[in-house]
Amino acid sequence: MRLTLRYGTRTTEYDVHETEHLTAKLRIHVEPGGTLTVEAPVGTPETKIRVGVQKRARWIMEHIDRFEDYRRHALARDYSSGETHFYLGRRYKLKIITDPGAKRSLRLVAGRLDVTAPKGDATDVRLALRRWYRERALAYFTSRITRMTADLPWVEAAPPIKLLTMKRYWGSCSPKGAITLNPMLIKAPAHCVEYVLLHELCHLAEHNHSPRFYALLDRHMPDWRAAKCELDGLSEMLLTT
Repeated sequence: MRLTLRYGTRTTEYDVHETEHLTAKLRIHVEPGGTLTVEAPVGTPETKIRVGVQKRARWIMEHIDRFEDYRRHALARDYSSGETHFYLGRRYKLKIITDPGAKRSLRLVAGRLDVTAPKGDATDVRLALRRWYRERALAYFTSRITRMTADLPWVEAAPPIKLLTMKRYWGSCSPKGAITLNPMLIKAPAHCVEYVLLHELCHLAEHNHSPRFYALLDRHMPDWRAAKCELDGLSEMLLTT
């Protein structure tokens, strides 16, 4: 069934899929390409679906706009002033400051990423960005995992964290309980980061993707599927610096 959502002067169509395991509410998904889909319990009246989707209209349009914004700025990088890069889901403009006598550095200042480098060329800027992302990632991931583990009964102490740049994966958990995280994850929205951290922490209790593993995810982050879907859509853009 295909229906139309209207919000102000905007409209978007969406497909409705009846799902047997749903019993009480709708699941609304905004796909990375901007496509809207809705899961509904079998036999849900059309009017109830329309009302439920309409209540989330603002949220839906904001997510469609976010994906469009990401795609618009996912251009080939030349690392010049004015180019935008992501940090925790937000875009920041680069400002390149060339200083032959300075060490390569980067500061987040008033909504900008100010890069100071001896040459100020693409190599200088790319290296400064990568180092800054790693530093920010380690500090942020460590802080969040320390806080999260306090609420997870199966974790006695925050596990050790290692950063590793990967082309396809955001993280992993070893059989011994060491967590490896991709520093480029720091570019994703905070709730997407939270999902990946919780995913790996759940592996400390369940070292596979069993029903018990997903039960832990559901208990501690009921909307993790939406975060995963969003992150999957951003992966191609965020996994490159």
